[in-house]
Amino acid sequence: MRDEDKTKSQLIGELVELRQQIAKREALESELKQSAEHLRHKTKHLESLIHYSSLAIVTLDEVHNIISCNREFEELFRFEESEITGKNLDEVVAGHQYLMEAKSFSKETMDGKAIHGSGTRKRKDGSTVDVEFIGVPVVIDGSIVGAYGIYQDISERKRVEDALRESEERFRILVEESPFGVSIIGKDGCYTYLNPTFRAIFGYDLKDIPTGKQWFSKAYPDQEYRKKVISTWIDDLQGTEPGKSRPQTFTVTCKDGSEKTVRFRSVTMKTGDQFVIYEDVTEIKQLEEQLHLAQRMEALGTLAGGIAHNFNNLLTGILGNASLMLLNTDPTHPHCERLKSIEKLVDSGSKLTRQLLGYARKGQYEVKPLNINRVVSETSENFDTTRKDIHVHRHLAEKLLGVHADQGQIEQVLWNLYVNAADAMIGGGDLFIETRTLTHAEMKSKPYKVKPGTFVLITVRDTGSGMDKKTMERIFEPFFTTKGLARGTGLGLASVYGMVKAHGGYIDVDSRKGKGTTFSIYLPATQQEVSERPTTSGRLERGQETLLLVDDEAMVLEVSQELLEMLGYTVIPARGGQEAIELYRAHRDEIDMVIIDLIMPDMGGGETYDQLREINPRVKVLLSSGYSIDGQASEILKRGCDGFIQKPFKARELSQMIREILNKWE
Repeated sequence: MRDEDKTKSQLIGELVELRQQIAKREALESELKQSAEHLRHKTKHLESLIHYSSLAIVTLDEVHNIISCNREFEELFRFEESEITGKNLDEVVAGHQYLMEAKSFSKETMDGKAIHGSGTRKRKDGSTVDVEFIGVPVVIDGSIVGAYGIYQDISERKRVEDALRESEERFRILVEESPFGVSIIGKDGCYTYLNPTFRAIFGYDLKDIPTGKQWFSKAYPDQEYRKKVISTWIDDLQGTEPGKSRPQTFTVTCKDGSEKTVRFRSVTMKTGDQFVIYEDVTEIKQLEEQLHLAQRMEALGTLAGGIAHNFNNLLTGILGNASLMLLNTDPTHPHCERLKSIEKLVDSGSKLTRQLLGYARKGQYEVKPLNINRVVSETSENFDTTRKDIHVHRHLAEKLLGVHADQGQIEQVLWNLYVNAADAMIGGGDLFIETRTLTHAEMKSKPYKVKPGTFVLITVRDTGSGMDKKTMERIFEPFFTTKGLARGTGLGLASVYGMVKAHGGYIDVDSRKGKGTTFSIYLPATQQEVSERPTTSGRLERGQETLLLVDDEAMVLEVSQELLEMLGYTVIPARGGQEAIELYRAHRDEIDMVIIDLIMPDMGGGETYDQLREINPRVKVLLSSGYSIDGQASEILKRGCDGFIQKPFKARELSQMIREILNKWE
């Protein structure tokens, strides 16, 4: 009984245990069923997300064969899902050229790591597309069972990035290689960029001028000028809209201490930064100033010439009347000396007009080959004897070429420079005079255009007080003087300028306050031999011929007629060119010679001469003018006119000129 009871008890225990196992299994099955249902819902939800996603997604098995893909993937790579299911992703979209990248993708995902990247992938039609991708492995119970590939088309973004990169590169090249300086100044006033041309113009780098404040301090060291620049800059900032240029021109001190004239164009960008362009216009400004000076000097020359011409007509009347009175006055008469004094005063007045005409480049020239070394030696030695407090140093080149010039004019040029130097060396000093030959190629740095050829250079340098820039700009102007009109007329250097220009030369001046002054004169050289100046006698010549006298100034005509008649001539007066032509036609056989004023209102001397030549090709003509030999008179002389005399003229000068012309034809 006991054994049976024991067996029964065991069976009951086993049944209970079995029921418990069954219950656990049923519970596990239920849990598994619930998990499966939950996973089925999650998978269905995931599949829905994949299907409707805006990203291209492909589902892969553990060896990267395609299980499925969404519509975005189909549209991106232009495949139907049915075409690629079961195929390896790498071969479908990567192709041979991207195989290494694809293998890397496969390895990373197979190792359970999500990867990110971008690259180019191929489409069904062979075209390519730029994509950004993510590879996400699917891991279950520690094992990789597949992966998701997620792709986004970045072709447009890449195109924009490439275009931006190209634009930035073009901008970089444009700015870096620009012929203009460029800087960018931040809203905080700090410089953020300087291009190479900026550094070349000014010499400053970012370490020299990190801020606008330091730029202003170094570029404009003069406090007053700096205030003016800053004030202008601020006014522009406040008064100009963003994107609009604000051009200004300032004088900037560079790192090496030199000054340059710079044109600024500043633009405020939308960011608030300042974009500034710098153009070095120093040379252009110098050329403009040279042109302005040349135009001003030409205008002043025209004015000076006109004044001298009219003044010479007045002097002719005064001198003529004085000469007539002297001819009729006994040498012992008390008025005789007064009349001679009048002649001397007129002569002094004529020297003044000669200076004006020299400035106006209308002086009387006798141009011949000239030895400059001889003229420099003679004039400087004479000057040396008059100013013992000044030591003259001569450095004259051997075998110096000659020049085509009027010796009297060159002597006057040198004397004016010597006197100017002496006035600047109060208490004495040194005067250095140098000559040498050079070519136009050695004058490249000049602010004016030099004619090709060889030149003789005369340099006159003193150790005097020097001049400031404002004085230098005006020294060649007529009537400008720093000595006061009581001590100077202001015509010395003005006549020097005119005479040098009239000889086809150039003149430069270099001076600094307290450092002395250097004048450099360049005269065209010649290979011709040098000749001496002719001498003239002071005899009063008389005659009995008939002269046609032509002048529009009634006073000059009247006194000249009376003077000629006192010398024995018969005079037919004409008050202009037209009247002269009519009178010459009427009295051609009686008239032995014609004296014509060059400047007349109705018909000038040149036209009158040409018409007289048409009537009689052998007509004898003497030109007369208050201007002296300028371009117009020289041209008439080249056409066959017999001579020229400048007003005011003395009786003996006129008489000698008339006899010289008349005797030439006898």
